[in-house]
Amino acid sequence: MMETEGVPPETRYTRSGDVSIAYQVAGAGPFDLVSVPSMTHHVEMDWENPHVSLFLERLASLSRLLVFDKRGTGMSDRVAGSPTLETRMDDIRAVMDAADSERAVLFAAGDSGPLCILFAATYPERTAALVLWHAAPRLTRSPAVPSLPSRGQVETRIDEVRRRWGEPGFLEEAFVRRSNPDASDADIRDFARVFRLSVSPGAAADYMQMNLDVDVSEVLPTIRVPTLILHRTGFPLFDVRVARYMAERIPGARLAELPGRDFAPSLGDQEQLFDELERFFAASLESHGGEAQEPERVLATVVFTDIVGATSKAAELGDLRWRELLSLHHERIRRELTRYRGTEIDTAGDGFFATFDGPARAIKCASAVTEAIRELGIEIRAGLHTGECELIDGKVGGLAVHIGARVAAQAEPGEVLVSSTVKDLVAGSGIRFEDRGTHDLKGIPGEWRLYTVVG
Repeated sequence: MMETEGVPPETRYTRSGDVSIAYQVAGAGPFDLVSVPSMTHHVEMDWENPHVSLFLERLASLSRLLVFDKRGTGMSDRVAGSPTLETRMDDIRAVMDAADSERAVLFAAGDSGPLCILFAATYPERTAALVLWHAAPRLTRSPAVPSLPSRGQVETRIDEVRRRWGEPGFLEEAFVRRSNPDASDADIRDFARVFRLSVSPGAAADYMQMNLDVDVSEVLPTIRVPTLILHRTGFPLFDVRVARYMAERIPGARLAELPGRDFAPSLGDQEQLFDELERFFAASLESHGGEAQEPERVLATVVFTDIVGATSKAAELGDLRWRELLSLHHERIRRELTRYRGTEIDTAGDGFFATFDGPARAIKCASAVTEAIRELGIEIRAGLHTGECELIDGKVGGLAVHIGARVAAQAEPGEVLVSSTVKDLVAGSGIRFEDRGTHDLKGIPGEWRLYTVVG
């Protein structure tokens, strides 16, 4: 239980960029656990809900529990539009930093699944383990995950949220009870009240709209932290086959299929749920003391650039002027890398190779570099791919690096070209793309759909 049972923990604030994030810390267990809720949350009101309060207290009896309100919801700052996965990963890190948490278990509920999947793959050194509750790698049907609702069904749902949020009974019956069919009337009222006070109709609809295009399916095989997938077999919105799909693709993942129909983890059979959690924590954390190991592989976005027609330009300018131009070229690229938190990996003649922990930042950097270099009277091409990279003696290697280089080779002068994986991970960022069709990448199996960044 909490150190002072029955008294909610103090709400604190931390800054993530220019946004204030509300968070709380409860318990003093042997490891940290960050609870990342689905859609809406309110760090203070949740302690007024008897079932949620008991659930949080029980989590806090096992761990040092960190809870927070996502930007735009609860007690955190309101923001325009809907933040991307990349931005929300920054919020998790900001909360962990503020709470002096170097590594933590991530407990992701519902649509926070893609966010925490991406975080675990990108920051394995900060992720002790991953727990996915009623999660999916994407929220609409695809050939790989046919049991999810269609895009049209979700769009109809979003339209209902915009139009009917304020109608009497809509949240209670059409929204909360739909996900928790066995909940009592009192539970339904409590959950609906948190929804109303946590988020506005427009913000809720924008959040759901952003999730329409999110897809982290390609990220699943890159997760290298212990993973537990929990799914109630009678849950009406996500078929259990979605959980099985993820379990098959995340290396070493454990799947626990539980009885019940309610989405909320605080409802239903708590003993079986916590039996699974305690067994998982004992096997994945306590058996090796929870010590962090230097990751050998990590998810990253690789960026390759090179000057178009470099040989002819060098011959035209002569050695001295060419060296001066290259110096300016390098200076401008490094300036943008610093601005967008990129890491320079290698420089070979007129080409740059850099990595980023977020694909949206990588795209913005590549676009800014393209414009900055054009001012020098030359053009560059840029190619981006997000994938698992090997870390060897401070160097970055692996298939993802080769794919990024091959994507860059397909780019036209002045073009920023990206793989479909990059495109899928920047939903909600406002970045627009044009389809450049499928391509054969030299030495890389299969066909690759590529997109050019526009606007």
